[in-house]
Amino acid sequence: MHTTFMANENNIERKWLVVDAEGQTLGRLSSEIASILRGKHKPTYTPHVDTGDHVIIINAEKIELTGNKLNDKMYYRHSGHPGGLKSRNALEMRTKYPEQMMELTVKGMLPKGSLGRQMAKKLHVFRGPEHTHQAQKPEVYELRG
Repeated sequence: MHTTFMANENNIERKWLVVDAEGQTLGRLSSEIASILRGKHKPTYTPHVDTGDHVIIINAEKIELTGNKLNDKMYYRHSGHPGGLKSRNALEMRTKYPEQMMELTVKGMLPKGSLGRQMAKKLHVFRGPEHTHQAQKPEVYELRG
């Protein structure tokens, strides 16, 4: 009788991957990164275990958006106080807060709950070509498509 393989903390191998966001489309890149963080690219994928790899995104400020989204797409936050709604468009986000923009997009594609929050911690976003994870010996990840 064959038993189904179940990944657990003892037998998960995690890699560090570097993804260059320059010239990539925001949504298409984010969905692929979400899939890597979840571990769906591995044969050892287990839905209830975080089997994903660490992803380092560089050049976050050079991400592309299609159509007129730079001006039309809005990002909202609320302080919780009356009249506390703050909004920014995608152009302002990409210029001033590209790391936050990438994180928000990828987090929205991960599972909701404690498992998703655990997966989101493996995402590391940087503006510019430099990152602080040289010690982890990350590999360059070639995107599909």
